[in-house]
Amino acid sequence: ERFEDMVEAMKRVASVAGHLSPDERNLLSVAYKNCVGARRQAWRAVNTLEQREASKGPAILGLIRGYKTKVEEELQKRCNELLEILTLELIPHAPDPESKVYFLKMKGDYHRYLAEFATPENHSKCSSMAHDCYKQASELAISKLEPTHPTRLGLALNFSVFYYEVFSSPEKACLLAKAAFDDAMNVMDALEEDQYKDSAQIMQLLRDNLTLWTADMHPEAPAEEY
Repeated sequence: ERFEDMVEAMKRVASVAGHLSPDERNLLSVAYKNCVGARRQAWRAVNTLEQREASKGPAILGLIRGYKTKVEEELQKRCNELLEILTLELIPHAPDPESKVYFLKMKGDYHRYLAEFATPENHSKCSSMAHDCYKQASELAISKLEPTHPTRLGLALNFSVFYYEVFSSPEKACLLAKAAFDDAMNVMDALEEDQYKDSAQIMQLLRDNLTLWTADMHPEAPAEEY
């Protein structure tokens, strides 16, 4: 699982090709998701440790904050390089609406990841940019993709997570997730078996989040995303 090498390889492919096949874009997504995901998890652990060890004195806190800064710098670097590829190459050259929705969703995701650890002065900027990307993707998805399309459902899932975790708006998160779930449920019976499985998996994540959010509105609760 050499995700750092995978990131470098897929970066070159995206820059040279300009647009990616479904298999190539999935490889790009997997590479960055694992590379960035490990650092997001590390940042959360170090942030919790910093709060827990606040009384241990400046020497201990200095070590913790030094490592936290290192993780933040690595997160910033990886998120920004993918955002640049998306903005300059992949979104402008998307061959069809589905691809454009996919890449706009990805752009929203990585602005959201930046917002998670941004300073107060940068948080508003990062979260606003994430929201704009998700909103643009949603408008296109609703007009061009079927309610059961996995890309449309995955977008609704992550946009609702954004409302819950970044905008601290559980009501909007639940409304969005429920609307996407209900729209898809209304036409699920018409799907082929393979399509049904792909859509049902994301719909289960939407349902899990709805259950979690309506039962217990803790902002720290880990929500499912796609």
